Order: sequence, then C-alpha cells, then structure tokens
Amino acid sequence: MPASQDPLTNSQIAELLAMAGEDAKPPLNRAYRRASRKALLWEEEASHLNQEGRSLTELPGVGPYLEKIIRGWIEVSPIVASPPSIRKKFFTLTQVRSILGHRPLWSRGLKGDLQMHSVWSDGSSSIQEMAEAGRARGYEYIAITDHSKGLKIAGGIDEQQLAKQADEIAMVNESLRSAGHTFRVLRSIEVNLSPRGEVDMDLASLATLDIVLGCFHSALRKKEDQTERYAAALQNPAIHILGHPRGRIYNFRNGLSADWAKVFGIAAELDKAVEIDSYPDRQDLSLDLLRLAQKAGCRISIGTDAHGASQLRFIEFGLAAALKAKIDPGRILNFMGNNELLHWVTQLKKSKRS
Repeated sequence: MPASQDPLTNSQIAELLAMAGEDAKPPLNRAYRRASRKALLWEEEASHLNQEGRSLTELPGVGPYLEKIIRGWIEVSPIVASPPSIRKKFFTLTQVRSILGHRPLWSRGLKGDLQMHSVWSDGSSSIQEMAEAGRARGYEYIAITDHSKGLKIAGGIDEQQLAKQADEIAMVNESLRSAGHTFRVLRSIEVNLSPRGEVDMDLASLATLDIVLGCFHSALRKKEDQTERYAAALQNPAIHILGHPRGRIYNFRNGLSADWAKVFGIAAELDKAVEIDSYPDRQDLSLDLLRLAQKAGCRISIGTDAHGASQLRFIEFGLAAALKAKIDPGRILNFMGNNELLHWVTQLKKSKRS
C-alpha cells in the first residue's frame, strides 16, 4: 500500500466486492455479493487484520479465494469510486461502533426494541427466547411485530393467530412477573400496507394491540414520487409507526422516492413515528433522511427487524444513525419507559376517536 494513502476501510472493501460481483460469473458473483453484505458486519477492519498478519478468513463471508483478492486490494489500495445509490449511505459495524464510542453514555437511555419477529411468522426464535434476549440486554420491553396475513411469503398471521399469540405473550409476561421481573413483551404487529395506505387486518383486532407498526411490502420499485402513499399511511388511524419507510435493501433495491420533508411534516403533525430499521441490509431511514426527520420534529422509532434472538445486537446501527443525525432523545420512542410509551399510544388512539 502506498505510504501516502490511508488503509482501505471495510466500507470501501464492501464496494469493491460488490463491483467485482457485477463482473463475475456464477457462482463466484454470488460469493462476492454475499461477502459485500457481510462486510457491513465485520467486527474488525480487514486492513487491521492484514497489518497484524492474521487470516482474513476470520471475517464472515471470506474464504481462501476472496482472502487473496482482498489482500491484493489492501496492498495496492485502489481508488474506490463513490457507491451507486443502491449501496450508498450504509454504515459498517466498525463505523457504527466508532460513532457510539464517542458518546458512550448516550445509548444508556435505550429502553427497548420496537421491531422483531418470532416463529409465529418468519423468525427463528420463540417469544420466550426473544424476551430473554431483550431482558439480557437490560431492556424494559420488546415489541413482537410478526408479519400480518397479507404477506404470505413471510408467514404472515391472521386475526385468529394474532389472538392465540396474545395468549402466549400473556403467559410469558406472567412468568416474568412471577419471577420478579418488570420486563414486558408488548403486543404488536408489522401490518402490511397497500400502496393506498390500507391495512390488511381487521381494525378491531389491531385495536387490541399495544402498538402497531405499518410497512409497505409491494410496489417498492416505482420511480414516481410516492408522497401521497406515505401521507395515506400516516393518516391511517390504525398506524402508530411507519416502518422501514423507504423500503431500500443493500445492493438489491433502491426503495421509493418522496417529498420526505412533507412526509415527516405530516408525521410530526399527527404525532406519529417513523422508523429506523436497524437491520444492516436496510438501515432505513438513512442518515440524510433522518436529518430531515429531525428538522421536521417527528418522532423516531428504532427496531432491529431481528429474525432471531442473536440479531437484537443490530440495534447499534439504529442508535448510531440517530446519534449521528442528532436526533433529540426526547423524540425517540425507545428512550421512553414502558408506561410513557403506552401513554403516547393511548393519546394517539384518543385523537383518532375525537
């Protein structure tokens, strides 16, 4: 590596891997793309491992062939172009930890995680396991947000299954209470929104929940402005949080476009929240949009979108984005205690009836 150049970062290596994947033939192209995504979660900088003479195969997604390729890049340190929009404005884990490391006390205000999935839809862990993982992190609560019936590909649940899930959550909460714990599992759902902002579940069923997250899962590649779609969703009285608003996925989908200042302004006016989906492949809202949301003064919700107990660690991505965007902690739902959070939802439900 030329002495005048800084070492390649994981972010730059992720981009080089993605670019190589565009030119490679199967199955190598898939290995490049997979490693590019995995690079977002590398716990150490690859250049640091190389400097210490350690094997880069310590890094997830890197085998002997890719190790040789990455070492060559590190030694040559090529100029890396700015990523295209489909891979732009994504943090790596090392960046996230650097951001949080400068304000170590800031994250202590976190009280819970407001998006995750269980075996009731497309998750791999039970509600009990998710609760144990949340309590181990020192949370006051988690929200179980399994998919609703309109998203069959993700095992979405219907009204009857949601009622049965309520019984299981009540049993978990009672077990926790009996053991002397104040931790609580909140009843929620990731309800599927149509492009017109309509929900796919009975309103009476949704009204029984502690909090409702609404997300778009269809028509996510439209090029036209989608401001009206977002306005309709936020104005839907059944919805409290607008989840992964843009719908982007790293190196797969750009997501939707809108007059975001207007969207966040509507959310602020209605006292609704917009989400930072902390899943590394999503990171939605991105930093630029979060700054607009902060300016508009709307509430922010942070959820890992975890599909297993081990993925609750993804919360770091959302916390770092909120900190970097200078979001007022008083506007972050997850910094509310359980009672304060539920009071906010109660006030939204009252305003719906008035």
